[in-house]
Formats: sequence, structure tokens, C-alpha cells
Amino acid sequence: MAFAHLHVHTEFSLLDGSNKIKEYVKRVKELGMDSAAITDHGVMYGVIDFYRAAREQGIKPILGCEVYVAPNSRFDKELTGGEDRYYHLVLLAENNQGYANLMKIVSAGFTEGYYYRPRVDFEILNQYHEGIIALSACLAGEVQRYITKGLLHEAKKAALKYEQCFGKGNYFLELQDHGIAEQQTVNMELMKMSRELQIPLVATNDVHYTYATDAESHDILLCLQTGKKLADEDRMRYDGGQYYVKSEEEMKGLFPYAWEAVENTQRIADRCNVEIEFGVTKLPKYEVPEGYDSWTYLNKLCKDGLAERYGDVNQPAANTGLTLAERLDYELNVIKNMGYVDYFLIVWDFINYARQNGIPVGPGRGSAAGSIVSYCLKITNIDPIRYNLLFERFLNPERVSMPDIDIDFCFERRQEVIDYVGRKYGADKVVQIVTFGTLLAKGVIRDVGRVMDLPYAFVDSIAKMVPNELGITLEKALEMNPEMRKLYEQDEQVKYLIDMCQRLEGLPRHTSMHAAGVVICQKSADEFVPLSRGSDGSIVTQFTMTTLEELGLLKMDFLGLRTLTVIKNAVDFVEKSTGKFIEMDHIDYDDKDVLASIGTGKTDGVFQLESAGMKNFMKELKPQNLEDVIAGISLYRPGPMDFIPKYIKGKDSSEDIVYPCPELEPILAPTYGCIVYQEQVMQIVRDLGGYTLGRSDLVRRAMSKKKQSVMEKERANFVYGNEEEGVPGCVANGINEAVAGQIYEDMMDFAKYAFNKSHAACYAVVAYQTAYLKYYYPVEFMAALLTSVIDNAKKVSEYILTCRNMGIEILAPDINEGEAGFSVSNNSIRYALTAIKGVGRPVIEAIAEERRTRGRFTNLKDFITRVADLDVNKRAIENFIKAGALDSLGGTRKQCMSVYVQILDHITKDKKNNLAGQLSLFDIASEEDKDEFDIRMPDVGEYPKEMMLSFEKEVLGIYVSGHPLEEYQEIWERNISNRTTDFMLDEETGAVVAEDQKTAIIGGMIMDKTIKYTKNDKVMAFLNIEDLVGTVEVVVFPRDYEKYAPLLVEDSKVFIKGRISVEEEKDGKLICEQIVAFEEALKGGPLFENRYGRTGNTNRGAANSWQGRNSYGQQGVGVASASQQTAPQKITKLPDGVWVQFATMAAFEAVEKTLYEVTAESEGEDSLVVFIKETKAIKVLPPNRNVCADSELKARLEAVFGAENVKFRLKPIENN
Repeated sequence: MAFAHLHVHTEFSLLDGSNKIKEYVKRVKELGMDSAAITDHGVMYGVIDFYRAAREQGIKPILGCEVYVAPNSRFDKELTGGEDRYYHLVLLAENNQGYANLMKIVSAGFTEGYYYRPRVDFEILNQYHEGIIALSACLAGEVQRYITKGLLHEAKKAALKYEQCFGKGNYFLELQDHGIAEQQTVNMELMKMSRELQIPLVATNDVHYTYATDAESHDILLCLQTGKKLADEDRMRYDGGQYYVKSEEEMKGLFPYAWEAVENTQRIADRCNVEIEFGVTKLPKYEVPEGYDSWTYLNKLCKDGLAERYGDVNQPAANTGLTLAERLDYELNVIKNMGYVDYFLIVWDFINYARQNGIPVGPGRGSAAGSIVSYCLKITNIDPIRYNLLFERFLNPERVSMPDIDIDFCFERRQEVIDYVGRKYGADKVVQIVTFGTLLAKGVIRDVGRVMDLPYAFVDSIAKMVPNELGITLEKALEMNPEMRKLYEQDEQVKYLIDMCQRLEGLPRHTSMHAAGVVICQKSADEFVPLSRGSDGSIVTQFTMTTLEELGLLKMDFLGLRTLTVIKNAVDFVEKSTGKFIEMDHIDYDDKDVLASIGTGKTDGVFQLESAGMKNFMKELKPQNLEDVIAGISLYRPGPMDFIPKYIKGKDSSEDIVYPCPELEPILAPTYGCIVYQEQVMQIVRDLGGYTLGRSDLVRRAMSKKKQSVMEKERANFVYGNEEEGVPGCVANGINEAVAGQIYEDMMDFAKYAFNKSHAACYAVVAYQTAYLKYYYPVEFMAALLTSVIDNAKKVSEYILTCRNMGIEILAPDINEGEAGFSVSNNSIRYALTAIKGVGRPVIEAIAEERRTRGRFTNLKDFITRVADLDVNKRAIENFIKAGALDSLGGTRKQCMSVYVQILDHITKDKKNNLAGQLSLFDIASEEDKDEFDIRMPDVGEYPKEMMLSFEKEVLGIYVSGHPLEEYQEIWERNISNRTTDFMLDEETGAVVAEDQKTAIIGGMIMDKTIKYTKNDKVMAFLNIEDLVGTVEVVVFPRDYEKYAPLLVEDSKVFIKGRISVEEEKDGKLICEQIVAFEEALKGGPLFENRYGRTGNTNRGAANSWQGRNSYGQQGVGVASASQQTAPQKITKLPDGVWVQFATMAAFEAVEKTLYEVTAESEGEDSLVVFIKETKAIKVLPPNRNVCADSELKARLEAVFGAENVKFRLKPIENN
């Protein structure tokens, strides 16, 4: 082989390359090549993935980058514009020195030279040129750019400049031929230049996709990058379809005049040899106090901690056969032998810093809680002995891998800990970590559909066919969803869409910064990893967290947990209101009253236990101890949920639990005979099969990752033993062969779902702490909880309703009593001052400081006078009045609104007079006379209650002193199926609770109404409905607007039944079907009647009212009219109307919603007829779906469903 690809863009040339690394390497091997390069635009994101993939396939990886070179200095901005801002240059690492220098060059492009692109300059190139081979790149290279401009002399100067930088034989002039006319001219000049200057040539193909057939999908990718559509004329293109991985023969065919240039690629490839070291830890050194080394200092800290935690260190460590001191020594020796002594000291140090500085730290997270070393160092607060947690689940001596300790800190102060680590180890050694957003199954369908300019509703219906499963791919979706598969097989447009999507699925589309990940290096980070910049300008690695771990770098997760902030604030409130400080680590974790409160299911605000499903589970579970809460958190997940009934049955009737063998009882008794935890799998393998704990963890990992070959081998070892490997097996331990086989089967079934008990225990402790505070200090806890969600009006509304249901009064904000956040005031909760719109936190803090320094504000004039210099403007004062924050100053809100402008103007005027040295009458009047000059409150009374509430809503976002629906709460809760919060997008999950296309009933007030006119001059409306917890948009189409117009006035209180409409990454809506006034509901009886006069739950002619698919008449042409919803009837005459054809039933069901939306605005007497081509089934939709068969409707239908599928009152479609 005499050719290697040296100019190659992979998927990591974001939205520019669709060349997936694994496919690329596979293709190179198919073509018989032994080497291949990666040269992404300005970045090295993919070099480690490529290195590993290439080595696995026996291909030599050549690591490089196509960098951007600034015309002058990398620090210059806008000396030139457009394409002349930078030139391209391909750099390849010849050896490890070159790889290290390449990382330095690429990092400098981001950290020092970023301007539109990460740019370097000759200062950088000269400094780090050693070990690097350079190619002159594509038409955007400096030499080629000068040639195209006819500046041949400048081109030669540039070539000599690069050769001088990299050295003779290390710089090559690059020939390319993609059928572009300019390239022919450039190539001829490069040939001449090569002969004249004795600079060698190299031939490359500017690869951007893998196969020639990928040109179309790559074109779509370019449109995604540039925000264009395929039909747009003026857009970026890679014309000619030549940017794929070509064979040696194709390359030689392109350059018959320059075979030497083709063969030079192999010569360069042969020179490039980079070896990357994996699995060798590169931990920073922890500076220990004088007189210690790392090992002795860790021992001292642990032994001090052991005595503090347990007292008697010689007591047994549960059923391990060791004393506590022996267990500690065992763990310490494992840590020492694995080389992680400094790791534990580093983690101990920053956690110790946090605790000493009052920054709340979580009790732990993940498997680290299984370590007594972690517990003694106070890295975790879970006793691993008491809860039978396993060290080997955390650090396995038989599987060398970096320990992973994730730490939760108070959300508000997490950055302080990161800053401390940066100061201690050096800012250049501590950087945050990159993550990649990818084109996932649903998203890529929407993206590609938009580029192809397909109707949104059509694309949306296809995207919604993809199951909502973690890690779902389009291939899996087609397997799992038969309707989607059928549509794919029978609809050419759908097939093309999905085919294009599958070629782009999984490609990275953008970078972002890991929310918690930080890497701590021994030396400057760019010695180990290339760096880039995050969107906020901070320095981040170019390698992901898993890659950094593979390279042996220390990665830490500094997680911000809002609940820790809630706990801290609640404890502070308790101390302030009662004088009692609660040490949360030492509360009674077996308080039956607290556990009983969890068992009521009233767990709003309780960590991990506040979802509707978890509330119901807790009511069933009725936890008796913390072990039950730990198990509950572990079981309430997809998969393990199936075992919940068995768990509850065992808990309620422990005497009925049957264990297959006695050895299982001590392991499974705490979970009532169920395997719940990964640790239990490890204990079963150890105690029954005779494995070591280290090896049992390897078996557990194989089961969880479904490694079939390993599992089958271990089955035999588990049952029968393996003398060579030192495994006795169950049979040798007296366990029946069949029983042992069944136990192994049960373990394999559950191991893929089993949860890490250490992690669940940590979360259960936080859950219990919040439940404890809520039970004993409900006002303080709810005030802290409300403060934590102050920027989320939805959650504030929910928790205020929870407070009211708990009997806690919510007081209006008060300028003399309130704080920046929610606060406790006489066993009630005072609303936060910072929640008032138009008043920033700095102003509130300044007002609070004024109040602390000079005392309470006495009246409106005193307040305005004292805050006049604090940037408190008229709008802020008005909002204070509307919110009720000035109620304590005397006078009604209406009186304050009447005079505050006059007072403010008076104060401003006095200030001007004082500056001018003038005296006012007020200044010379006696104290007795001053009252006469003072501004008096007018006798105007107070605003009506409704207006006061509307003011509160205006400036606070919610009602405080009451709610217009308060008196209707009971009837509201009795009649609705969904709250408005069910329609709101959850920021954490990115989803809504309400299910698309399901029927729902909501109730509330019409807050506002927007009228729109259809093209037929029919009236429709968009309503904003507010209930006790939030708002939702309701769409009322013309036929319903006409029917219910008298009810659709602002402030009307109504129940609305309709169809839920959910789109990705948006709040849900309700499509109105029926409306009933609250007054009707108060009369009792059925709330809604269906459209045909019967009470019940019907949809507007939706498919589910057609008695399923039988309504289509599979054995003949059938039709069901609106009045006949039973079996299909035979018909002798094909009906007139607007016919819409679908290939299959699945095709219709996929776009049924779209059909209704397209025809919703069309009012007339013509029937809407659905025809299923596959079965020749006909359906005349009910009269409420009738339309007007005009040209406008025809155009709309044809645009969505295709002209060939739409026919107006003519002969049947199948005869066309």
C-alpha cells in the first residue's frame, strides 16, 4: 500500500464532518490501508477515540489537526475581514514530542488567539514546531490563497516561511482535486513551486464523510451548521460529492502526473509514531505537614477519625470477621497498593476546607460510602458497617481503576470549593471538563425535517413515534415500534427522512461545560490534554471525563445540590426562631414519627420522595426504618418497579418469605427476600460460591453490562466451582445444583437493574433529613424550600399551595420584617422581598442594611426619604405598595398609591433647595407647625379585594394574601384530572407530566384571551387559564368558540375538557373540546356530556371513538356515522366529500392529529373521508369534523399529505 489519508475531518469537526470515527477506521481497513490520520478543524476532540479505534483494527493512527493561522499576531483582531482572518494549515504529530507540542499549539489557539476561530501564529508555531510535520492544506491555506489571487511571489515567500519554521523535509505542498476549477490552477503552480523550491508534494483528499453515498446527508449537516434549508440557493455547499474516503487507486487516478505526491502520504505515515499511555495515574502530590509523608499522614487522619467515629476500635466490623481497626488497615493497604494515597488526601483536604468554612457538604454519593476510610476522613457521613456496605464495590483490588468520589456541596457555594482547589494547585492545573451535545433520535428527525422543509406537524408526528427510552436509537425505534417500521417501509418520504437521520444520528453537534467535572493535574493541564474555551470564556479540556480517566488524570465531580442549601437555611431559621442549633448529622435516624410522616405520602419538598409516583409508593411502603427508605429509592425506577409488590408483601408478611437456601437469609432478610442492591449480588456470589469480594464485583459488573460470555463462564464457576482459579462453588458448599442454578438465573435477571446501595443510602439520609425538618419545623423548612426555588414561579406556586394545605399562613412581603429570601415571622412565612418585580437584590440588601443600621421605617415618608439615595425609583416604590410590602407603614395601599409620587417629588425638591443653600418653610417652621406642612394621606379607602389580588399577581407572579379560586378549591380538586403544572416543562427532566393526545380536564380562571381570525373569517381563541398552582394555554377552535363564546370572558371560572398537545422542549397545551362554568359544577351531577348528548369521556371524532380498527371494516367497505358508533355498516355507494388517502392504518394514526389540525379552521357541510389503501377501508368522520371543500383547504391538505393523496368529491381515490 502506497497511500494514506492525511487530511481527514471526522464527526468532531462539529456539524462540518459526518465521518464517524469507527466507520472511517473500518473503511480504511477495507481499502487495505495500514495508516490513517485525523485532522479536525482547530480541535483535537476526537484524537483519543480515533487512536483507540485505529489500534483495535490494526491501523496506525496519525494524530493531527487542521489549525487556523492568523495573518499576523494571534492577538490581533479584525486586521483583515472574511476569509482572510485566518489560513488553514495541517499539522501531524511525528512522535510523542510532536504530540505534546500539538496539544500546546491547539490549546494556545483557544486560550490566546480565539477570534471567530481558534487561531495560532508563527510565534506559537516556531516555539512548538519540534516533532511536527506540516502540510499546506486546502484552498484556504496561505500558499494556495496567494496563488488564487495571482500573487505567486507572495506564495513562494509563504512556502519558504513555513519550511523554515518546521525544517527541511517537514513541510509539504498539498495537492487536492475535488473537481473545483481553481484546484487545477493551484495544483499546476504547486508542482512548479515544488521543483523550484525543492519542497516535496503530498496528495490528499479533504475527507468530510465516509462513503460517496454520504454526500446528501452531509449536505443536510451543513444546513444544520448554517441554519439553512436544502432549497436555499445562497448557502454553503461541498459540491461534487468527492469528499469521501477514497481508495489508493482513485487517488492515483486523480493525480497521474504526481504519483510521487500520492506515495509521499505513505512515507509521512511511516514516519509518524505516537504512543499514548493509558491507565497510569498522574495524580498531583498533596503537600503534607512537616514530619509526615503522604502514607503516614493518611494513616494518622484515618486512625484519629476511627476513634472519633466509633470509640472502641477493636469492636467487630459487622460480620466481616475483622475488627474495625483491621478493616481500616485492610482498606488503607489496598489504597496504598493501588497508588491512591494522595487521591484520598486531596479529597479530604477540599472537603475539610468546605466544612471549616461553613459550606454544607452532602453525606456522600455513589460507592465511596462503602469505605470506612471515607467515613473516618468525613468524606462521607454514612456508616458502612451499620448499613453493611461493601468497600470492594468502591475500590476493587482485582480491577485497577481510579476511585470515583463525587461530592455534593451547597448549590450556592460550590464555586468557592472549586476556587479553593484552583488556588491550592494552581489555576493552570485545575480546569473544567468538556461535554458534547449529540444529534439524538428524536432531535435529529426534527432537525433534518426542518432542513428538508417538511411540514412541522408531519415531522413532529414521526419524532413522537420514537419511544421515550434512555439511549434510544432510530434502529431500536424501528424494531420496537411496528407502526413506525410499517410507515418507514411503505412511505418513501418517511424512508428518505429516516435514512438521512440515521446517517447523522449520534454526531456531536456542540460542546458545553460539564456541570460538575473538574480535572486536577500534576503540571500545567495542556501538558496532558488540549484545552478550549467554554461559552462563558472559562478554560475547559478538549477530552471528555471518561477519556481523562483513561489517561490517568484526576477527575473530580463538585456537584451542587439545592437540597443541602435548603437544609442549611432551615437549620439557620430554627436557630434564629428558637435559639436551638440542630446538628443534622446527629439527629435520630429511627424516629418513628418522622417515618410515619413519610408513610402518609405527604412528601412535597422531601428530597427524592416528592414525585406523584413516589408519594403513592411511600403510602404503600409505610417505611419503618431508614433501610426501607434506602430500598424505596432503589426500587422506584424502571425495571425494579416490578419487584415492588413482592417487596411490600414480604415486609407485611415476613413469616411467609421462603429462601431457596439458608445461606441467602442473612443477605436478603433486610430486603424481605428480594435482591435490591448490587452489593447483595456480590455477597451472594461470595458467600454461596466462595468468590473473593473483588472477583464477585467483576461478576456483578459482567451481569450489569450483560456480558453474556463472561456470565455463562461464571455460571459454571458459581455452581460447580473452579479449582484452578480458587473458586469452591455452591455444590462444594452443600447447596443443591438446581437451587444454585436458579439463584444464578435470578441474579442475572435482577443484576441489570440492581442499584448501588451506598448511593441509595446517601440519598436516603438526605431524604430523611428533609422529612425530619418538615415534620418538626414545618414553617422553617418550607421557608427555606421556597427560597431555594424563588426564581421558579411554578414551584413557588406549588409549595405555597402545600403550605396552605399544611395550615401555614403566607404573609405578604414587608419592608420592616422581610428579608431577601422567604423568612419565618411568628410561625408564618413572610414572602421574599427579592421576589418583587422591578426591584433587584442589591436594592433589597441596601434597604435591609439601612433598616439594621437606623431602625425600622416608621411611615411612607420616612421610608421614601431614607431610601431616596439607594436607586429606589418610582416604579420600585409602586411595586412595593402593590405587593403589600409597605402595609406596616400605615395607610391603605390605595392611599399610598395616591401620595407616593407627591412625597418623592417633595423630597427631590428639598434636596435641590439644600444644594442651592435655600431654606423651605418646612425648615423654619416649629415642630408644632410642621404637621400642617406635611403631606397627609387622602381619605380614599382601600382597593377592592380582587384588585389587590391582581396587583399582587402583577408584581409577585402569584397571589399571596389569597386566591380568587380559594373558595372553590374542594370542587376544583374533585373535578380535574390535571393541574396546570402538569403541562409545564420540567427544567431537570426536559419533559412534561401530561401525556400527548390524552384527554384531560382542567379548571381555573380565564386570565386573558387572544382572538384570531381564520382565513374563512371564523373566530378562534387562545386562552390563558390559571388554577391554584399555575397557568396553561388552551386553544379553542372556531366551532367550539361559537358554541362557548358566552363563557369565554376574562375572569370567568370554568372547567375545560380537551386533548393534551405536547411538543418537545415546550410547555404543553390543551385543545378545547368542552367548557363548563364553575356554577354548573356546583349543581352536582355529571360535569360533561359528550357531543352526542351522552355523559362520558368522548373525543372530537378521534380514532378511539371508532371502536378501534374494526370500525374500518376489514372484510369490506364499511362506514360508521356519527350517530352509529357500533359495528361497521356495508355501504353501496361511495360517499361524497373530501377524501384523504393513507397507505396503512399505521400511517393514518401517525398523522391523525395533523389531519385534525389542518382541517380545524375549515367550516362547511362537506364530509371528511379517510381512506386506507392497504385494506380499502373507508371512514366518514363525524359531522363535527365537516369541512368546506374549497381551494384553500385543498392546498393545505396537499401541502401536508401530497396532492396524490387528496381528492374532492370525485370517484374513489383507488381508481385514480
